[in-house]
Amino acid sequence: MSYELFIAQRYLRSKRRTRFVSIITYISVGGVLVGVAALVIVLSLFNGFESEVRERIIGERAHVHVLSIHNKPITHYNALIARLAQVDHVVAATPFVLSKAMLSVLPDGSSDGVVVIGIDPVRERRVTEITKHVVFGSFDLDVRPRPGDQPGETSPGLLIGRGLADGLGVVLGQKVALANLQGMSIGTSLVPTVKVFRVTGIFETGLYEYDSSFTYISLPDAQRLFKLEDGVTGIAVRVDDRNRARLIADEIETALQHAQENANAAGVDPAFEDTYYTVDWMQQHKTLFRWMTIEKWLSFAVLNLIILVAAFNIVSTLIMVVLEKTKDIGILKSMGATSKSVMKIFICQGSVVGVVGTVLGCLVGFAACWAQETFQFIALPPDIYFINALPIRMEVVDFVSVAVGSMAICTLATIYPAWKAAQLAPVEAIRYE
Repeated sequence: MSYELFIAQRYLRSKRRTRFVSIITYISVGGVLVGVAALVIVLSLFNGFESEVRERIIGERAHVHVLSIHNKPITHYNALIARLAQVDHVVAATPFVLSKAMLSVLPDGSSDGVVVIGIDPVRERRVTEITKHVVFGSFDLDVRPRPGDQPGETSPGLLIGRGLADGLGVVLGQKVALANLQGMSIGTSLVPTVKVFRVTGIFETGLYEYDSSFTYISLPDAQRLFKLEDGVTGIAVRVDDRNRARLIADEIETALQHAQENANAAGVDPAFEDTYYTVDWMQQHKTLFRWMTIEKWLSFAVLNLIILVAAFNIVSTLIMVVLEKTKDIGILKSMGATSKSVMKIFICQGSVVGVVGTVLGCLVGFAACWAQETFQFIALPPDIYFINALPIRMEVVDFVSVAVGSMAICTLATIYPAWKAAQLAPVEAIRYE
């Protein structure tokens, strides 16, 4: 141990006439502790909410969507799916139809605009996890006789979001009608295409955007409703690593571009006559995730003010110590101590306060996060939030960044008092002693 650190530790110990200075030191440690713990807990809380939102988005939608660059229906989608299966890291793919329609509840007539997704139920299970979100009824979109149908009548199934069902008063087994209003305007004489369905299931993802506006029907029914014949809107793709979805999407675009070039050269494959592009799950919700990231780091910046308050306490403590130890500084300098050594003594003293407060704050923050993650002390009303307890997800990088930032602030706070101490002339320091 260097003598500078040894002297700094002695200055931190309480004596009878310097006990007030030690109390301020303890307050400074407590301020750093509270600030670090608050930062760790808040960042872990943001991570938990972001993780929950991400899991629900990824569970309901595919990792990558392949779409036509001219927004034309994709007709030879089976050939596209076969080509996508050859791309590395692609796990499964399924065609889908995505469009808007008017949903009316029969017979009372309450209605609302909805987003209709036509899917292949068999393939969809391999690409998304929508079946896991069905809370009432079943994932049944087939056309068959159902309870309430007339003898010889059959009804296709429809899956509806819980928020939408609650808003319209829809229950399982109820008849609803979907109307395709595309291309129509006020005063038009055209008659919309209408198809009647039976509600066979109600799903809840926990995301209001989906639960209040999405409905699912079978792919053939969607093609007939929106007059797509054999076409689909796009291809939904699942990959083996969702965090690399953008990179894999770029590989998909390259593979389809090569296939298109070969098709144009041979002139025999209509599936690759059009140009395709990809949209990954992060691009689809980039505004949401950007907002969550900005909110997280703004909170980080604001909560650092707590540590800054503790840093000011460290500054005031060291200034008081410098005034208290003026005689000691003069004696040390008269014995040969350099200004650099004197400065190092007070930097060490302030840094010890920062290190102790930071370590204790990280431990307290970890303990609080672990307790909430394990025992879920803080519950949330499930009818308001999509989760029943406050979500926590701790990350090492957050602990490291908070610890480094805290110790940097505390160390910077020691520079001015330490510099003032180093500037004391030994003769002036001990003249009146």
